[in-house]
Amino acid sequence: MALIIISVFDNNNIRSSWIKTFFLLSCVVLGSYGATDSELLLKFKDKLQSNNNGLSSWNESTTPCNSDHGGNNWAGVICNGGKIWGLQLENMGLNGVFDVESLKDLPFLRTLSFMNNDLNGTMPEINKVVGLKAIYLSNNKFSGEIPDQTFEGMKWLKKIHLSNNQFSGAIPNSLTKLSRLMELKLDGNKFSGYIPPFQQNTLKLFTVANNQLQGDIPATLSKIPESAFSNEGLCGTPLGACITVVHYPKKPSTISTIVVAVVVGLAVICVIGAILFILLRKRKSSNSSENEPSGLNKKGVKDAGDESHRSSRSNQSRRGENTMKLCFIKDDAERFDLHELLRASAEILGSGCFSSSYKASLVSGGKIVVKRFKQMNNVGKEEFHEHMRRIGRLNHPNLLPLVAYYYRKEEKLLVSNYVQNGSLAVRLHHQALGEPSLDWPTRLKIVKGIATGLEYLYKDMPSLIAPHGNLKSCNVLLTQSFEPLLCDYGLVPVINQDLAQDIMVIYKSPEYLQHGRITKKTDIWCLGILILEILSGKFPSNFLQQGKGSELSLANWVLSVDPEDWINEVFDKDMGGTRNSDYEMVKLLKVALECCEGDVDKRLDLKEALEKIQDVKEKDHDDDFYSSYASEADMRSSRGLSGEIIF
Repeated sequence: MALIIISVFDNNNIRSSWIKTFFLLSCVVLGSYGATDSELLLKFKDKLQSNNNGLSSWNESTTPCNSDHGGNNWAGVICNGGKIWGLQLENMGLNGVFDVESLKDLPFLRTLSFMNNDLNGTMPEINKVVGLKAIYLSNNKFSGEIPDQTFEGMKWLKKIHLSNNQFSGAIPNSLTKLSRLMELKLDGNKFSGYIPPFQQNTLKLFTVANNQLQGDIPATLSKIPESAFSNEGLCGTPLGACITVVHYPKKPSTISTIVVAVVVGLAVICVIGAILFILLRKRKSSNSSENEPSGLNKKGVKDAGDESHRSSRSNQSRRGENTMKLCFIKDDAERFDLHELLRASAEILGSGCFSSSYKASLVSGGKIVVKRFKQMNNVGKEEFHEHMRRIGRLNHPNLLPLVAYYYRKEEKLLVSNYVQNGSLAVRLHHQALGEPSLDWPTRLKIVKGIATGLEYLYKDMPSLIAPHGNLKSCNVLLTQSFEPLLCDYGLVPVINQDLAQDIMVIYKSPEYLQHGRITKKTDIWCLGILILEILSGKFPSNFLQQGKGSELSLANWVLSVDPEDWINEVFDKDMGGTRNSDYEMVKLLKVALECCEGDVDKRLDLKEALEKIQDVKEKDHDDDFYSSYASEADMRSSRGLSGEIIF
């Protein structure tokens, strides 16, 4: 074609020269375009080192994308229509320099994920890749301050994960200008100063925990869970109120003001001392007369009547009738009295408006957890004793047994054994640096254990409408073998209802928000939400809204995502999978959505849910049901043209 046109204009040297030049340049550009992406990625690879040859497929013998079937030839490259849409180079032991200059000329690049590597240096100038929608750099060794302009001009950016690096300095203000920002994870760094005023109403996931931040939390972030702000210097909703210190100008001191100050100070000290003396006397009197452990003899005359009285009191303690004693559930449990419990070294595990938890180390070396409730004072003594004995009779491998309890009108204590592996919530959302993520087989095992434990509660506590009542990730503990243990179950009858309606999960269900009632299937809704949390790694509370009539939930968010994008859009990237496990993961996701059905009549009952959950396997045997992770990402990326969520 070019030669024909050249011959036509051959008589006109000037015009012929221009046309020849144009077509020669066109041929050079068109002939080299396919190699350009390869050259750019190979240049990017040259700055990196890998300890497991993860990039060995990146070589000149092939192109990054396969134009025939639309997939990828190079590991970790996400392709769409022969174009590079993303790089997912996770867990490859990569270290070296993150060369943004090599990536900025990839016009269709939308997502970058380099999590769980050893990349170091300062924050890359990612705003040179203007079309990015998601960047994941968590669990690397990046350090230094992030320049304020780092995210300027990135109007498409929705998700930024920079957790567990060594970034320092102020949080860049350019983050507050990202109008589409949905997820921001800055936890586990060394950021200092104040949290800038985020105004985005699109923000669904936010955490700055474990940094060195201080000052007020912006009011626009007040609905984010308090665990997202775990910094000693932060205050304000949802944490405690800030204390304002007012500094008055100093006045010239005089002898009279000094004398007055000394007199007032001494008076205050005397008053405090008197109050403390009275309190100590009362406590000593109370402890010696009412809280003396069984078998502890008082000094003085001992006759048969005294011995009989002490023996009677000891027996009553075992039966839970002496309210000033710890009431043990089982006869073979290790015994300790309230004095020993109060003297034991304690560690605060958690505190909220519902309860406070403490880990206590006993003299024998054993470890227990004491939960202190102040919102059970509307229940009578006998009713409370009977309900605790009923809970104490429960026995199942997926239930945390109640060891002992203590009754007083103003507060109640529930004692259980300490579980070393902590709660499911911590493992999902506050994973320690270097701690492995929960993989797909482990999460499936946890889901099956939770469902089995819930089935037992339904069978053994049939009179309760919601036998658990507060099923959520922080009420699931994990043993060393990652067997789940349900805790805080069966407490609906003894919790003050005015508080329960604000705190307990069953009161977030569609049937309660819309009709003000709970049903036998409300715990099933909680189970479904918990399964979605386990699969997605997202906080359900980030989606729930207070007040009746709310339609926003984690389940509705999942339903808003195209099912073709579930693998890459919904599932937790840290979960991974096993070969051919995609189909089974989607199967469990669908079961969770059936448990979350808003119409109670259409929702699964527990028997149906358990059967479907038990039917899910670690992997399927249909190689053709789902293609590779990358090809799923291709479908996801193609939706990115219309502005949908792509990662």
